[in-house]
Amino acid sequence: MVKSVMVESVSKSNLITREGRSRLQEEYDFLWEKERPKVVREVSDAAAEGDRSENASYIYGRKRLREIDSRLKFLGGRLKVLKVSASPLKPVTVSFGCWVTFEDDNGDERCYQLVGPDEFDVAVGRISIDSPVGTALLGRKVDDEITIRRPAGLLQATITGISAVRPEGAAASG
Repeated sequence: MVKSVMVESVSKSNLITREGRSRLQEEYDFLWEKERPKVVREVSDAAAEGDRSENASYIYGRKRLREIDSRLKFLGGRLKVLKVSASPLKPVTVSFGCWVTFEDDNGDERCYQLVGPDEFDVAVGRISIDSPVGTALLGRKVDDEITIRRPAGLLQATITGISAVRPEGAAASG
């Protein structure tokens, strides 16, 4: 018998920012203290109604409980191995946690924070240090020209700024 397993993304890095670790811990605590007990009550109530084989609330509740337990297992494992790392106060080179601004050949400017794979969110300007863009930026300095290998093709860019905090007015997409 083959056991089906929910696959989480495997990351190359165990670094995380303090804020990112707090968010993961909050998610774990919410699932363990609030969501799981609520779903257990719902499943118990649905089971008390009788025939479980055709009880949609029972079937859905059991499925949701498996999803919660799987996520709790994943988060618990990740929280054990993650290492909190902070950005240098005055970064000279692109490193974990810092904000990087770069301009491509079309004159489009982008600004991203380099974070661990557990906390990336491109929509708010956080990219993984393990991503093609993150890898191309790591260790570089202001005025360095870089080539970023993306699925959409090569992108030539010049680093225009490195900061410990998000520059005012900086947008993630350009």
